[in-house]
Amino acid sequence: MSKRKATSQNVAPSGQVPCVQCAPTASTDKSVVQPRKKALLNRLSRIGGQVNGIAQMVEKDRYCVDILTQVSAVRSALDAVASQLLADHASGCVRKAILEDGGEEAITELLGIIKKMR
Repeated sequence: MSKRKATSQNVAPSGQVPCVQCAPTASTDKSVVQPRKKALLNRLSRIGGQVNGIAQMVEKDRYCVDILTQVSAVRSALDAVASQLLADHASGCVRKAILEDGGEEAITELLGIIKKMR
């Protein structure tokens, strides 16, 4: 599988590197080639480590405020991952759908996920 680099041809006007491919697979599920897969996985791995650290803090009866501070940090980190995914999706999949067929379904889906993220 080739790695796709950001070029002037595949960078959205916003500067985001769009999703490389949004398409249904043989099943009913949709799939996408994430343009920043390695970076996302690294971030999620760090978040997993933070969550494990929080569990250890609870196990060791650490001060509640210290635990809550770490929980807040994890939530912020997850929000950053979600924001990146959302930006890539909007500048890739949604943009492509709008250009190809008006994108009504993609826009409805995008608005639905934004509502869930609040």
